[in-house]
Amino acid sequence: MKTYRNVFSELGISEEMIEKKIADSFNTMFYGSEEERVYHPVDDGTAYIEDTGNIDARTEGMSYGMMLCVQLDKKEEFDKIWKWSLKNMYMTEGRHAGYFAWSCKPSGEKNSYGPAPDGEEYFAAALFMASSRWGDGEGDLDYSKWAKTILRDCIHRNGEGEKHGFTMWDLSNCLIKFVPEAPYTDASYHLPHFYEIFAERADERDRDFWAKAAKASREYLHLACDPKTGLCTDYGNYDGTPLAHSFNPHAGLHYSDSYRTVYNIALDWSWNKADPWQTDECRRVQKFFEDAGESWDLVPKPDGAFTDEKAMHPVAVKATKAAASLAALDGANAAERALAERLVREFFEMPLRTGKRRYYDNFLYIFSLLMLAGEYRIY
Repeated sequence: MKTYRNVFSELGISEEMIEKKIADSFNTMFYGSEEERVYHPVDDGTAYIEDTGNIDARTEGMSYGMMLCVQLDKKEEFDKIWKWSLKNMYMTEGRHAGYFAWSCKPSGEKNSYGPAPDGEEYFAAALFMASSRWGDGEGDLDYSKWAKTILRDCIHRNGEGEKHGFTMWDLSNCLIKFVPEAPYTDASYHLPHFYEIFAERADERDRDFWAKAAKASREYLHLACDPKTGLCTDYGNYDGTPLAHSFNPHAGLHYSDSYRTVYNIALDWSWNKADPWQTDECRRVQKFFEDAGESWDLVPKPDGAFTDEKAMHPVAVKATKAAASLAALDGANAAERALAERLVREFFEMPLRTGKRRYYDNFLYIFSLLMLAGEYRIY
């Protein structure tokens, strides 16, 4: 049976305090005041997660909400979020039939008919875990059937006459795309720890592909993360170089998407221990931000030079760097260990974010909390 490391407990924090911290964080995010919560039940028995910075519901947040709920055994909330996603986001016709519209208004009206692959991969992983934890139901709640359907469409939709096809992974290199039409990627989308699950539970004909995807993503991250600073950019070419031209002015910086990369790496190490490079990578990122001193909350370039712009999600920066300790502690020297442990202690004392931008910060916060508590598990 797989064991999950509880770093908080190792540092002398009681189980009672850890469980209270997790429960309070969930209750604040889901059932707190209007200024605190991001979860919104609807009269039809569904519910959505609001991106409070953009006043919409995104596949990112909906799938995050489902993953959080399955980890914490919150089946009622999970089912409501999934039903809202199917009712309002799932597309049954057009060029992206079989995918989910990445953004909808709180009313359910689609803001876009384009999908974002990070939503699909989180949906599939959460559904497989729901199947394992609670068992499959019927229709919308046939979790494993839906997970397999999503993954099947992700890699078998080729648009005739389209240069890049409509698949969410580039089938020539097994790397996830930023969007189906894009010949580039996003380092924070690379989740080899999920692909290992897909390699065991997806359609049998696709399991070899997902095993290859796990290997390819681990190798890609070596290229995408700077060998000195450990930083990656938001978007990148398949060779790991930053994307030179983009609609997003932050694409070539270590910006909001990028913060997730190091804690994804740490979680993959925790679950699989397949790539020893990951422990060094997590230590590099922690040291970079430690050496930055008071500049830690500015937006950096991958080589470590800081811009004058403040990070939009400073709580996410701190949370994910603390979560990196899950890998950074393995093989650390005395100074590295002291830093990794201090970051964890400081994070445990840090509150959730409040205000307009709380949605993204607080999901990365609570996922980091679960990771360090040994409560982010494979079901």
